Parts: sequence; C-alpha cells; structure tokens
Amino acid sequence: MPNAISSQPDSYLEFWNEYHLCTLTTLRPDGRPHVVPVGVTIDAATGTARVITRKSSKKVANILASDGPARVAVCQVDGGRWATLEGVAEVITDVATVEDAVARYGERYRRTPAPDPERVVVQISIERAMGQTLLTRPQTAQAAA
Repeated sequence: MPNAISSQPDSYLEFWNEYHLCTLTTLRPDGRPHVVPVGVTIDAATGTARVITRKSSKKVANILASDGPARVAVCQVDGGRWATLEGVAEVITDVATVEDAVARYGERYRRTPAPDPERVVVQISIERAMGQTLLTRPQTAQAAA
C-alpha cells in the first residue's frame, strides 16, 4: 500500500538521500514550537523517518509530554529545493532499532556517531510529504550568449 513518501516522485526520495542537515519541529507542552537542527533518515518502504538523539533532549521530552499523538515535522532546504515531512513521533529505546538508526545515519551522513548509552530514536510515521525538489535553473547571461 502506498504511503505519503513512496507516492512522491523519484527526485523527492533522492533529495532525502543527499547530505543535508534538517530541522525537527516538536511542540512544547504550552503549544509553542521547538525547532532544532538534526540529521534525518528515511525509510520509504515503511513510510518512516528517524532521528537519533539523547533521551535527555528537549525534543524527546516534548514528544513524551504530548497529550495525544506527538505531531512533528522534519524539513530540509537546499537553495530553492525543499522538502517537509509531517507525522506522528514516538521515542524508541530498543537496542536493535537504535543500532539500525545509527547505521542509516552513518550511511546518509558518511560518519558514524560515537557510541552513546543515552541514545534513542525519534521514529516518525510519515502522514504527509510536501516540497519542491526539482528546479529549472534560469540560464545565466553568459550561458545564453
């Protein structure tokens, strides 16, 4: 069954596989947004995004404090290209899931973080994908001549 990201054009998933820092937006208990830079990995087959972090982080506290589904968004920008994923987050502490998320992070960002016993995964079930990942670049004056 198609999910929000697997139904996007190939360029969309390719953009999410490039090396770009992203932002994660969570909601504080008072409803104000908390936006932080993160690395994000995508599993298009399962419609899941993952962020590795420490269990003591504010983003984790916000997700755990959510009254109901913890709604979040991740976004990345490169010039005029951008992509945002919205969904529901949960905090995963399972060792195998954390190890898998670290391996995926290492593949996308070309570095494996040092071991951290406090590491957890913010796992996002993607409900909505939007963005502009294809650009037609205007010709420069020299190229047009």
